[in-house]
Amino acid sequence: MTELSVRAMSPEEFDSWQDELTAGYAREHVTAGNWTPEEALDRAREATAGFLPQGMATPGMLFLVGELADGSPVGWLWIGLTHPRGLADCAFLYDIEVAAGHRGRGLGRALLAAGERAAREHGAQALELNVFGTNETARKLYETSGYRVVTQQMRKDLPA
Repeated sequence: MTELSVRAMSPEEFDSWQDELTAGYAREHVTAGNWTPEEALDRAREATAGFLPQGMATPGMLFLVGELADGSPVGWLWIGLTHPRGLADCAFLYDIEVAAGHRGRGLGRALLAAGERAAREHGAQALELNVFGTNETARKLYETSGYRVVTQQMRKDLPA
């Protein structure tokens, strides 16, 4: 596995990352059929603000940048140290992203492992996440990294 370390995001990195996160989250919800393209960006902003009422200063949140040994940033992580459903000793991975120019080289796996180490260093005994069913690449990464399905939401569109 590629060597990768993580460090805290700077405020400037956070602002840029949050813009990308919101746009990506909106796209995922449109693809999943949850939101219309017209409403998606506003709904994504509202959802993110709900989880981060104090932005980067929201307590219990880790915002990390993954870096190669030469200091090149290759990805980002957002981990909540308190699970949104209150599960004891279980952190929550809100976002993991490998920069487009670095994908397909095993860095997602390395970034995920670095995030797991960071959560463990902050006292978590487990890490949970959600993944869109249409995101096959992410689902395979999580499954091959030892994650298992603990809940599942399914949908069937009913034609008129």
